[in-house]
Amino acid sequence: MTKDLSWLTKRPIAHRGLHDLNRQVWENTLSAFHLAVEKNFAIECDLQLSADRVPVVIHDDDLKRLTGVDAAVWQRTAAELRALKVGGTQDHVPLLDDLLDLVRGRVPLVIELKGVAGHDDGFVEAVAAKLNAYRGDVAIMSFDHWLIRDFRAHMPDIPAGLTAYGRDNRLVEGHFSMLAHGLDFTSYAAGDLPNPFVGFVRERLKMPVITWTVRDRPAVDLTFRYADQMTFEGFDPDALGIAATS
Repeated sequence: MTKDLSWLTKRPIAHRGLHDLNRQVWENTLSAFHLAVEKNFAIECDLQLSADRVPVVIHDDDLKRLTGVDAAVWQRTAAELRALKVGGTQDHVPLLDDLLDLVRGRVPLVIELKGVAGHDDGFVEAVAAKLNAYRGDVAIMSFDHWLIRDFRAHMPDIPAGLTAYGRDNRLVEGHFSMLAHGLDFTSYAAGDLPNPFVGFVRERLKMPVITWTVRDRPAVDLTFRYADQMTFEGFDPDALGIAATS
């Protein structure tokens, strides 16, 4: 049965939450997620795995930029990570549990799993344990092919996507190879549109395509010419009258 993914493209998707480019509200924090919920934007966020195999919400595998700590995410426990402040604010590094408890199905979630080869055993299973019990619209995606290959085994009912970029033949051929693993959508770099992969999945497979990361009007225009919805940051789509293609 084809999954109904109309919710995925209904509203713009706030990249790492509705932050202000890390001036006062930082990316991937509960404050950024709260603001996205208030504005009724879908939320894109990143997950990594802690030393004790707990999914935490953070983009970088190195903690330095966001917390000032010179260590890798996988070297710290969930409790140690959750105690760290982000950007000198009062926001801490959230657990996936914190995000799910805050959102509670009020807006869609588009969750990217960021693997670290050699340090992410059990990552997909740990995320599945949380998301399979979650009541709300949620999708998972990744750049990492080794993680995507495990999505269906552990989260068969959750829409799965490929995060991707590029136009050259080697990259595009790799993207096509992942269609064998039950993809439901793709999230593609807006600056790399159009390309044969996006054209094929959207036109032939009727697969939704969202874009990343849209920060200006040219990227908005590319998105709605060649894709279905955008993952944005640094502006308010509603103020520009941008919602969806349908």
